[in-house]
Amino acid sequence: MLLIRKSVESVTETAGPSVSSLSAVAGNNRDSGDEAGTGAVRLDIWLDVACVFRTRSEAQKAIATGKVTVNGQPAKAHRLVRAGDRLEIGRAFGRKQTLALRGVADRHVSKADARQLYEDLTPPPTPEEIELRRAERLYRAAVTPPTTPDKRARRMLRKMKEREE
Repeated sequence: MLLIRKSVESVTETAGPSVSSLSAVAGNNRDSGDEAGTGAVRLDIWLDVACVFRTRSEAQKAIATGKVTVNGQPAKAHRLVRAGDRLEIGRAFGRKQTLALRGVADRHVSKADARQLYEDLTPPPTPEEIELRRAERLYRAAVTPPTTPDKRARRMLRKMKEREE
């Protein structure tokens, strides 16, 4: 048994640097300061911190489905963004939101400070677009299947069935 322990110890000593030191060298460690030094942050993190999407997972879904482009090119979640980049985000009803990055942050900040991280270049909707959206909402509300009846509706249905009989 003593021989086995010595061989394991010698293997760990000759294996080289540990995994934690390798991740710090590769820049995988958040505390390494690599992101702050280059002024770049992952796209999905920035979208979450800047309050463009409610959650990081929601931002990742939008990126994965191709709704987010950076400087006119489709982006992936791990893409690094910097101040000066332009984002185009596909929103509901075919709207496109255009953002110009003013700054980057990899930690959550207050909502007021988050709004300072970007400039919204999206033109305001025309009156026709506003009317079209309103009509679309009304149509969707009419077409949406009704929910299960509540207590009051069940009583009315029961009374109607009793009258028919």
